[in-house]
Amino acid sequence: MIKITAREQPNELLHKVEELSGQNLFTCYQCGTCSAGCPFAGEMDLLPEQIIRHLTMGINDVLTSKSIWICASCYLCAERCPRDINMAKVMEALRQVQLRRNIDHVQIAHLPPEVLGAVPPMALVANFRKNTG
Repeated sequence: MIKITAREQPNELLHKVEELSGQNLFTCYQCGTCSAGCPFAGEMDLLPEQIIRHLTMGINDVLTSKSIWICASCYLCAERCPRDINMAKVMEALRQVQLRRNIDHVQIAHLPPEVLGAVPPMALVANFRKNTG
C-alpha cells in the first residue's frame, strides 16, 4: 500500500508517478502548451504544467487537487507537448496513487435514500470497485 504524505521524502511521490506513468517529468520546460490546449483547464485548480512543477518541486498538494479528477484523458495535451510528455498518463498515475491511499470520500451507507436513488448506477459500481482491487 502506498502512503505518501507531505512530511515524507519530497520526491517519493514524483518517483511513484514517473514509475506508474512511464514519463520523465524533468523533461518538461513549463511552456504551458498542455494547459493552453486543455478543454477543462478553466475548471482546474492546478493547471497541467503546474501539476508537473509541483511534483518536480516536491509539493505534494497535487493529490488533493480536483484537477486530477477533472482530466478527461482526451490526450490533447500529449499530442501538443513539444517534449512528448503524456500528461494524461501522469493524471492517471496521480489518481491511482490517491485511490491506493484507500481514502473514501463517499460513504454509500450514509447517503440519504433520495440521493441514493438519483446516483447513476455506474457511480455506485465504480465506488464499490475501488474497494475490491
